[in-house]
This record gives sequence, structure tokens and C-alpha cells, in this order.
Amino acid sequence: MTGPGTPAADGGWDPDDTLRRALWIGGGQWAGKSTVARLLAVRHGVTAYHYDYHDARGHNDRRIADRVARGAPAADPDPEAVWVRPTPEEMAAATLAGFPQRFAWALDDLRALVSGHPVIAEGWGLRPELVAPLIDSPRRMVVMVPAPEFRRHQVDALPRAAALGNGVSDPERAQANRLARDRIVAEDAVRAARRLGIRVIEVDGSRGADAIAEDVADHFGPYLPRRYGA
Repeated sequence: MTGPGTPAADGGWDPDDTLRRALWIGGGQWAGKSTVARLLAVRHGVTAYHYDYHDARGHNDRRIADRVARGAPAADPDPEAVWVRPTPEEMAAATLAGFPQRFAWALDDLRALVSGHPVIAEGWGLRPELVAPLIDSPRRMVVMVPAPEFRRHQVDALPRAAALGNGVSDPERAQANRLARDRIVAEDAVRAARRLGIRVIEVDGSRGADAIAEDVADHFGPYLPRRYGA
């Protein structure tokens, strides 16, 4: 166990024990991770860190610098090469290969947070195999994944789930590739979680976000402050 000002399990410094006290929600895209983290933040007064938001915005300068350092073009890759031409398996392999570096950037963000309560970090890039070395108990993490029917519902219901945000020659193929990639990446998270003894929650839409949040709160119970305002 690390203490204030001592190296964290990943070799970096954790001056305010943020990583040691963090709670983690990983898993697949479109499982409701952000919603659950937001509900727990409101109910328990904890701090929520949304990986996807930071990864898409705050880390872009780092991505560009990394590409330049590797001798690659600074501009974003061609959308056709990202979404249309590769197979879903190739897309998933590339995504999984990039997660360790992206996780290191997320840890830098988390070290900069100071909170009187634990931080709940959520996002699909918070992989069980990357989080496990940082935690003193598998109960500090939960993996949420959507059932196939719930993933289809999310794509129909959420504009951001149905849009790629880039012009491509074959939008239907690109979207099919993306959804297949997301399924493969989620399945990989489930396998890793079960191997490491981390709880998996499959979200099938039969229960609302409030009920799922209560389940996650019970799971995190030993580490959460009592209900905020209670």
C-alpha cells in the first residue's frame, strides 16, 4: 500500500493518494458507465472522472506529439483507414494496443485531483489488467458491459452512439465495423475481469440506471462515504 508522497503501483507519484483511494468503472461502450458515475457523485459527494471526455479532448495534444515523435503525420489518420478498410478484429487489436499509453495519460489527470472523498474513474479505457496493479482489492473496480440488445438500443437512442463524426465513403459499413469492434473490446474486458476476480455487470436494459447505480454503490460500499446529505 502506498502512502502520501510515495510511488504508486505504476511507478509514478501519487502525492495525494488519489490513485490508491480511487474506485474504477471500466467495461464496454454504451453500458451506462458515465451515468452511474454521475449518480454516485451526486448521491455520495464523490468526484467523478470521465475518461472518454478527457481522452477525446484533453489528451489530443499528447496524441499529436506522440505521432510526431514517431515520425508519423501530425494530422488525424484518414477516416477511411480507421473505420472502413480494416476488419473489426484489426480495429479492436489497434484499440487494445493503444490503451496502455492512454491509461498512463488518465493516471496523470487523476494524480492532479485532490478530493476529500474517493474519486470514481469511469471509461472503457480503464481496463481491468491495467487497473489491477493499482488496487488493494478487486472490490475497488467493477466492469459494466452492454448486452447485445442493449447496445442496439443505445445506438438507436443516443445520437453520439450512432454518429462517427467523420465523413466516410460507406457510413453503414463504418458503423457496423465500429459496433463489432466495440463488442470485441468489451468481451476482452470481461475475460480480463473474470481472470482477475473483478465483478462484471451486464446491462440488458431490464433495470434503470438508478438500480444499476445502487448495485455499484453496494459493491463499492466499504469505500464510499455515506449517502450525501443523509
